[in-house]
Amino acid sequence: MPDQSLIPIDQILPNKLHLVALMGRPIFPGIFTPIMIGNPADVKIVDEAVNGDGLIGLVMLLNETDSPTIDDLYKVGTAAKIVKKINLPDGGVNIFISTLKRFRVKKALNPSNPIVAAVDYLEDEEDDTNEVKALTRALISEMKQISENNPLFSEEMRLNMINIDHPGKIADFISSILNIDKTEQQRILEIVNVRKRMEQVLVFIKKEQELLKIQKKIQKEINEKIEKSQREYFLKEELKAIKGELGMTTDAKSSEYQRFKEKVEEFKFEGEIKEAVDQELEKFSLMDPNSSEFIVTRNYLDVIVNLPWNAPPPESFDLKRAREILEEDHYGLEDVKDRIVEYLAVRKLRKDTKGSIVCLVGPPGVGKTSVGRSIARALGKQFFRFSVGGMRDEAEIKGHRRTYVGAMPGKIIQGLKIVKTKDPVFMIDEIDKMGASYQGDPSSAMLEVLDPEQNWSFRDHYLDLPFDVSHIFFIVTANTLDSIPSPLLDRMEIIQLPGYIDSEKMEIAKRYLIPKSLEKNGLKKTQVKYTRDALLHIANGYAREAGVRNFEKNLDKIHRKLAKQIVEASEAAILKAAESAKVVKAPLEKFAIDKAAVEKKLGKPVFEEEEIKRADRPGITVGLAWTSMGGDTLVIEAVSTPGKEGITLTGKMGEVMKESASIAYTYVRKLAGERYGIGAEWFEKNHIHLHIPEGATPKDGPSAGITMATALLSLVTGRTITDRLVMTGELSLTGQVLPIGGLKEKTIAAQRNKAKHIIIPKRNLRDLDEIPEHVKKGLEFHPVERFEDVIAIALPEARALPEARALP
Repeated sequence: MPDQSLIPIDQILPNKLHLVALMGRPIFPGIFTPIMIGNPADVKIVDEAVNGDGLIGLVMLLNETDSPTIDDLYKVGTAAKIVKKINLPDGGVNIFISTLKRFRVKKALNPSNPIVAAVDYLEDEEDDTNEVKALTRALISEMKQISENNPLFSEEMRLNMINIDHPGKIADFISSILNIDKTEQQRILEIVNVRKRMEQVLVFIKKEQELLKIQKKIQKEINEKIEKSQREYFLKEELKAIKGELGMTTDAKSSEYQRFKEKVEEFKFEGEIKEAVDQELEKFSLMDPNSSEFIVTRNYLDVIVNLPWNAPPPESFDLKRAREILEEDHYGLEDVKDRIVEYLAVRKLRKDTKGSIVCLVGPPGVGKTSVGRSIARALGKQFFRFSVGGMRDEAEIKGHRRTYVGAMPGKIIQGLKIVKTKDPVFMIDEIDKMGASYQGDPSSAMLEVLDPEQNWSFRDHYLDLPFDVSHIFFIVTANTLDSIPSPLLDRMEIIQLPGYIDSEKMEIAKRYLIPKSLEKNGLKKTQVKYTRDALLHIANGYAREAGVRNFEKNLDKIHRKLAKQIVEASEAAILKAAESAKVVKAPLEKFAIDKAAVEKKLGKPVFEEEEIKRADRPGITVGLAWTSMGGDTLVIEAVSTPGKEGITLTGKMGEVMKESASIAYTYVRKLAGERYGIGAEWFEKNHIHLHIPEGATPKDGPSAGITMATALLSLVTGRTITDRLVMTGELSLTGQVLPIGGLKEKTIAAQRNKAKHIIIPKRNLRDLDEIPEHVKKGLEFHPVERFEDVIAIALPEARALPEARALP
């Protein structure tokens, strides 16, 4: 060959090459690029190649390792010419290479360090067909579309792609710049057939285009959101500027902070409270509004600034007006009204509102809650009521600590926040029905609230600051005192509300229940008139309990039926008018409700006249009991059967009542032998069964002793006790009659049972003065000291009763 001719370098490539392992992606032929070499073994290969012909083989690692051998490399790589070498300070080199041609490793001449292999160079196949030309155009067209939408593709890249004259090189160039997996790039490198190579590259271009579409869509959505938020930001900034010009507060946080600060300054806090509130305000001013702690602190400050911290104004109420309000709202309950008026008089005289805790005790439906409302109205104070019946969580009273999610203050602080005054009337309903559980004992938490010596610095768990609740007028309600803990009971002034007798129920119905029920059921006051007998029949036959709730329910039932009757008549009149084409105005229908009408509307009476409890045969007595539902009559039955000596007790008696029965049995057995000549042999041959009907209802208490003893004596002697006689009193083992409680409620129960005579312990005579005259009217009270006195009245030898204490 003449000296002037040039030979292409790829035609004089050697048959053996030193191989450099590539950690990243494979490098395609026809590319000029820099490579960083850091492995000492590869640096040695580069040095030898620079000193020799400058040719090396670049092969991608199949298995990445620090000391690769030929087995760790792919079999196909790219031959490259080192154009320039730059030594680096760390011992590595940076080389600029021009890649020339594909090769396949034929044989390992030196498998490791340095790797030398015999190679075969691979030529492109099918590189000049029409299909290849068409694919070339398609590739360039698709890449133009990608490059236009992707700023990462430089103008130089686009020019290089267009200026490449060989289809295979175009496919290689595109593969090197596409963002595809290195194993996919290695697969393209190994494809010798140009058409197949271009087809594979076209598939990757299409995938890239789909990714770009998704990317573009996401970018568009993000840009829209950013634009919206920026727009909102600019508008808010403009709004701030406008508010600033007008002298208004600029943002919600600063507005809240300013409001809290102004309120706190008004209260003029001192000591611990000032220190704690100032700390919270400072913390609030520094907080990010988006933090979770911000809401907690804001809510806490909101509670503080909405509480009535300042001392209440002096009380100003008229005692006469207070009495008028109580009379206006409630019928009867004279002693209760007197007690309340006395209590208010003391408050006015002392000019001190502290230590006011009243407990209203009485059966359901007697007006405890409404009395509380009347007291608040009489004092001209805010009224707040909450029930603690069934409450088992101490936090309901004293609040939750702020460390808990959703923490809130207890009912006391919540109520003060609502009424916004420091001296309201608080009604705590159903205090006798509080329970205890693993969450705490609410009744113990109540001790601090209701103790005048402690509640001036009541500390709610949520607030965690001392708050004076001593100005609150606490009114507590309960059905019975038995289940209220003694320490709690000691802190309260007890006012008993007895049940109502028939005459009182009738008056309450006339004044309050009937007007209220008529209005509730859409009837006018002039439409319905009740006779006295009708109201008395409802009281006796349908609502014989201590309160008036069932009375009101029965009135509602009657009025609903009347409302239905009126509507049906009105609809019939309208229909008839429509048929006759005349305008007919229905007249206002009026109703007169008598005893027969009551039975027609309500059905047969629930309590028949025959149900009045009477002792009509030996072994039966009628006693008086006091329950949470008010006073009640209690029938005690005794029978004897031949059999083993002893006594059986049934009727779900409590432990105290069982003890009373045992005392009664022992005493009657002794008395029967001494006074009536009934010896021990009768008791040895007979088994006595003592029963209290309505066995499913639990019964307990110490006041049925003389009643059980009288029943047993009546059975043993075979004599029936005096008619219409009821009794109450506890019996000692020596025959003493001991005092009892609840005499007023028991007297009302005797009235409801149509009794004429009541045996009471002599020591309860003082309680008679507290019972209103109209409740005692028609009853004869027989005070007794010993059981012999009871016998003289209940089982006299002659039927004439001894002298009784007659009442007008």
